[in-house]
Amino acid sequence: MLMTAYPLLFIPGMMCDDTLWSPQIDHFSSLRQTVVADLSRGDSIEEMAKNALNSVDGDFIAIGLSMGGIIAFEMWRQAPERIKGLALLDTNAMAESDARKQERHRQIIDAKQGHLMKLLVDEFKPRYLAPTHRQDKDLLEKIRLMAEGLGLPVFEQQSKALMNRCDSMQTLPTITCPTEVLCGEDDELCPVEYHQMMAVHIPDARLTVLPDCGHLSSLEAPAVVNRMISDLIQRVET
Repeated sequence: MLMTAYPLLFIPGMMCDDTLWSPQIDHFSSLRQTVVADLSRGDSIEEMAKNALNSVDGDFIAIGLSMGGIIAFEMWRQAPERIKGLALLDTNAMAESDARKQERHRQIIDAKQGHLMKLLVDEFKPRYLAPTHRQDKDLLEKIRLMAEGLGLPVFEQQSKALMNRCDSMQTLPTITCPTEVLCGEDDELCPVEYHQMMAVHIPDARLTVLPDCGHLSSLEAPAVVNRMISDLIQRVET
C-alpha cells in the first residue's frame, strides 16, 4: 500500500524569505513538494495564516520558525484537519508583552526614519545567532539580504501583526497531530523554557534542544533540522 507523501509547507520568520529554509528545500525538494509561505502580504497573523493555507493544496506538514510558528498556531485554528504534522522551531506561543510592544513601536519609528538596516545590525543580528555563529559572514550576509529584499513596508506590517497577535497557549492542547518542538540552546528571542512549555502542553510533541545554536536553527544547524523533519515525516506517514 502506497503512503501519502504530504507536501512540506515552510513558514519563515520575521523579515525572512525562502533563504531561511534553503538547506531544507535543497534536501527535501527532490523527495516531495516543498512550498515556502509568502509572509510579505497581510497586516495580521490571521491574514498571513489564511494566505499560507492558500499556498498549498490539500493536506500538508507545516514547519514554522519564530513568526512562522506563531502563524502555524493560527493555521491550526483555521484548518486543523489539513495539518497532518507540525514542526515548531524557535517560536513563542504567548501573546506579546507590553514591554515588547513598546520596543516594536520604537523600532517601527526608527525604521521609518531610515534606520532599518542599522536596526538589523545593532539589535537583530546579535540576538539571532548563537555566540559561536555571530562572526559567520555568510550567515550574517544571508540575514541582511533577506531583510533588505523585504524592506520597510514588510517590516512595519510584520511588526504590527506580531504586536497584535493573540495568545496561543489555549490552542496548544488542541494540537493533536504529531509535533516536533525544536530550539537552539542559545536562542535569546525565544528561550528554551518557551519550548519546554509548548512540549508539555501539546499532546503528541517531542522536544529537541540544540547546543551552540541560536534563533535561526534552520540555517545554524541544518543537518539536525533536516533529521528532525525526516523523523516527523516518518511519524506522520507510517
